[in-house]
Amino acid sequence: MSKIVVFGATGYTGRLTAEALIARGATPVLAGRHATAVEKLAADLGGADTAVADVTDPASVRALLSRGDVLVTTVGPFLRHGEPALAAALAAGAHYFDSTGEGPFIRGVFERDAPAREVGIGLLTAFGFDYVPGNLAAGLVLREAPEAVGVEIGYFMASPGTSGGTRASMAGMLFEQGFAHRGGELVTERTGARVRAFDVAGRTGRGLSVPGSEHLALTRAYPQLRDVGVYLGLTGPVARGLQATSLLAGAITAVGPARRATQGLLTRIVKGSTGGPDAAARARTRSWVVAEAVDAAGRTLASVTLKGGDPYEFTAAMLAWGAHTALDGGLRGVGALGPVDGFGLDALTAAAADAGFAR
Repeated sequence: MSKIVVFGATGYTGRLTAEALIARGATPVLAGRHATAVEKLAADLGGADTAVADVTDPASVRALLSRGDVLVTTVGPFLRHGEPALAAALAAGAHYFDSTGEGPFIRGVFERDAPAREVGIGLLTAFGFDYVPGNLAAGLVLREAPEAVGVEIGYFMASPGTSGGTRASMAGMLFEQGFAHRGGELVTERTGARVRAFDVAGRTGRGLSVPGSEHLALTRAYPQLRDVGVYLGLTGPVARGLQATSLLAGAITAVGPARRATQGLLTRIVKGSTGGPDAAARARTRSWVVAEAVDAAGRTLASVTLKGGDPYEFTAAMLAWGAHTALDGGLRGVGALGPVDGFGLDALTAAAADAGFAR
């Protein structure tokens, strides 16, 4: 019988995802590096099957899966640790979901489209706050303005907390090439190269450009799109700091030994799997995602704003819904899929609302 496997279940996002799956009535297999930790988690959650696997032993990850299974992996940073799970899903013929927000890894998953089609599985990367709400908001705004040739998407948060895994992912991203979809092509673009203003709940919010899954997924679902931009809303000082850091990282990247030394230092300093905001902190977080449909002259034709709460709880709920739906045969296609073409706009809208994100 096919099953859902949560790889990285003892991590911060992994535990939340396991809890969400069990709340849905699913019976996931909880997998992680340490037997004692996964067994304790299973006991805490009222009982579940467990398995031991480690990214340093790819065969152990492959052994988790059989054909028809669904793998949910939260083991990051994904640029450092993500490949074994992706390779295992392809080798086994198992549907794949991950929680990454790392643009270069997302791009790598989409580059596995042909192998995934060959084995008949779906690959759904960045299936959480990064970047499901933007794909959804874009789909809704393009339904209102189907003549649009561009879409601009902004992510904004109030009182956000961050997990150790998120901080490690952000540190690793500093030295990677960003991208965007401009003029009908996927182009290399430094993170923070562009700034855009959005109307966020009646106030002006400014965001810096970042690579996301929207650049790759939306242009497949909506082939008329020539331009897709994704922006992360930040306060003025933080935005200026990120832009400066991005420029500095770009200069370091050009010097191989300096890049390797700096990456090694960040790996030692910025650790993953160090926990994250507690329930009280998560309850204080508010999030907005804005999508604007634009014409060839850059004029806004329509706008959609989605409002929600904590990104981590949303991510866990969407991963649980997506995996459970895929296990029940609810995927609409195979290959590397975005949220909209993977499940359809109406089903995705309903699932996001259940997870706390709606207009």
